[in-house]
Amino acid sequence: MGLKWTDSREIAEALYDTYPDTDPKTVRFTDLHQWICDLEEFDDQPGASNEKILEAILLVWLDEYE
Repeated sequence: MGLKWTDSREIAEALYDTYPDTDPKTVRFTDLHQWICDLEEFDDQPGASNEKILEAILLVWLDEYE
C-alpha cells in the first residue's frame, strides 16, 4: 500500500531519507510537492494536496532533520 497525503509522518521520513542533507526550511512548497509526488512509495492524486497538508509534512520533516 502506497503513501497518501494523509501519511504526513511517513512522507516526512521518506523525504528525510531521500534528501538527508537538505534543510527543510529552505524548501519551497512547489518543490516539496514535486519531491513527494516523485517518492517511489507515493500513491495518491497529485492535485489532492493543499498548503495545510504540505505544511504538516514540512513540520514533521523539520522535526526529523533537527
